[in-house]
Amino acid sequence: MLDGVGTNVSHSDFVLSGFSSLGEWRPLLFIPFFLIFATAVAANATLLCVIASHKALHSPMCVLIGVMACVDLSGVVVFVPRALLSLALGWDRISLDACLLQMFCMHFVGAFQSTLLLWMALDRYFAICRPLLYHQRMAAPHFLRFVIGPFARNLLLIAAIVCLARPLPYCRANQMEHVFCEHMALVNLACQDTSVNNLLGLLAAFCIPTADYVLIAASYALIFASVFRSGTSRAKALGTCITHIVVVTLTLIFALVAFLSYRTKSRLLSSHALLSSMYVLFPSVANPLIYGLRTKEIRQQLVKILKRSKISSS
Repeated sequence: MLDGVGTNVSHSDFVLSGFSSLGEWRPLLFIPFFLIFATAVAANATLLCVIASHKALHSPMCVLIGVMACVDLSGVVVFVPRALLSLALGWDRISLDACLLQMFCMHFVGAFQSTLLLWMALDRYFAICRPLLYHQRMAAPHFLRFVIGPFARNLLLIAAIVCLARPLPYCRANQMEHVFCEHMALVNLACQDTSVNNLLGLLAAFCIPTADYVLIAASYALIFASVFRSGTSRAKALGTCITHIVVVTLTLIFALVAFLSYRTKSRLLSSHALLSSMYVLFPSVANPLIYGLRTKEIRQQLVKILKRSKISSS
């Protein structure tokens, strides 16, 4: 039985009851969640194997795409199986420590995804706007300057969020309308002042995804200006950049709407389980298609592999 507000018991385990409003129809969500999970695993694993097994794809951009595939793959493998068990079998309970660990992994993966998109935007900027300096800027010693700072920022902010959530007394109802352990979903169950947690969450939101996306927008603005000045010589790059921007924009929308739904008394609150799930799942499915298939070198290698497999099977 779930304890209500007013008890002095700090809960040590919680119930992830996302989509409970669907009632007896809730288990049917297992089907779309499993299909998305299978698609994400197959697409990212294939992309990772193709990049790792072909030296021609070890360019800076392809390596970044490979890292993105690895991050996306680890994300769905860590988070989605528990959600599938919850939907199919009703295994909804999770301990506080397991919840905090899942929270750290989920937010760190999300932060790493946005930072990877920033690194990819920088790669495109140097390739299109500064082609003569591209190999120098994207060489490991120079590129590490762009890696260490954002990585340390992500790690410190996410670790601080989780560490501050651990000692809170959770004496409200121990039920979260979610299928993952999300920061504000957990903190809202605390029965003491959580102003510091809320402020740190806002700080992380503005210092990680918002700052990354502002820099991404600035990079693409410079890329567009360079493309328009050069006429048709780099017109193909424009189509690729627009596709990247669509994915970045949709990911940011899912992230911000899910983030703000906990901090406003909006009707969207009843949909935050869906919005947060899309924030986790959408990049894992979209990234292999956008950053894999639309990259010419990777697409050519995939076509060669398919042709060889077709010839060998015949």
